[in-house]
Amino acid sequence: MKKILIAVFSLLALQQVFAQSGIEFKQSWKEALAIAAKEKKLIFMDAYTTWCGPCKKLSKEVFPNEMVGEFFNKNFVSLKMDMEKGEGIALAEKFEVNVYPTLLFLNAYGEIVHRTAGFHNAEQLIELGGRALNPARTLAAMQQRFDGGERDPDFLAEYAILRFEAMDNSHQPVAEAYLQTQKDWSSEVNRKFIFRMVENTESPMFDYLVKNRKAFEEIFGEREVAGRVEELIYGSIYALGEAPELEKVDAVFAKAYPEKAAYLSARYRMRHYLEQENIGGFAKAAVDYFKKFPSNDPQELNEVAWTFYEVVESKKMLKKAVKWAKQSVKLENAYYNNDTVAALYYKLGKKKKGVKAAEKAIAIAQANGEDSTSTQELLDNLKKL
Repeated sequence: MKKILIAVFSLLALQQVFAQSGIEFKQSWKEALAIAAKEKKLIFMDAYTTWCGPCKKLSKEVFPNEMVGEFFNKNFVSLKMDMEKGEGIALAEKFEVNVYPTLLFLNAYGEIVHRTAGFHNAEQLIELGGRALNPARTLAAMQQRFDGGERDPDFLAEYAILRFEAMDNSHQPVAEAYLQTQKDWSSEVNRKFIFRMVENTESPMFDYLVKNRKAFEEIFGEREVAGRVEELIYGSIYALGEAPELEKVDAVFAKAYPEKAAYLSARYRMRHYLEQENIGGFAKAAVDYFKKFPSNDPQELNEVAWTFYEVVESKKMLKKAVKWAKQSVKLENAYYNNDTVAALYYKLGKKKKGVKAAEKAIAIAQANGEDSTSTQELLDNLKKL
């Protein structure tokens, strides 16, 4: 009996130790502020959402870590806050939290001292906390130095990276200030810096990237550079608002891809009018696009033709879509585009041609082991016309 009691007490003692390991989080913003003021500590806030994968990984793998808990419990008042519920909603707006997880360090007055975003392992999180505790190394301190006119290149490079990692869209002016100290932007270090830091098409960094695209491709590869440029282009377009002036969109394309500007603008117009639910504008833009830039891409032709089937009612326009779908079949005789031809003929009330196209699509699907259930339903409806 004595041994059993010892074992039970040992187990309880271990449970108590484990219960104390990891970060101890407070329950409310008000409580955290009060304790921070009383204990003269900074607040560490894990700004998270329930759907965020990296947030869950932090909570499961890092916050329970014994060394992390020991460091943060000693130095900070910690708070986990769901930014989409309760008082988290107002705090997300106050601290401009748009990326998750965002990790905030605040003083007892609720002012941001330091911040960053994204998953951090145990070692990285402790290092982050160490920076927040050093008054000379926080973002707030570095902001004061920057505002005070400090322009040492090493300082600016470090500060730009910290701003970038905060993911609050505040890094670009600092990055541009760093580059103003550099006579040679073409070094590999600076090219990597530019590729990482460029945020929009209005920046001199973007102009340099586009003008020296080949040099960047030597480091990152053609596909990655093209993807980055496209990302920046569409980011700038979306920044123009939900219904951007097409002339401004044209200017963005002309700046980024002068040799392809007309093509990209014509393609964008289809997307623009479709997003605005302007079906007439979309149909006209599609006709203009294929007239100016005949396509040899069977998937592109089919995609636009199928969209016509879904949203366009004008028989005159639907007949043009049939031509694109048939051109797609000519380029690649496949199930997907024969099905589109059949669907368009059905919408036009062309029974005989529709049945022929549907039967052809089904035969191709069966030969390739593809599911043709939807086309069989279409065929049954065509036969009822």
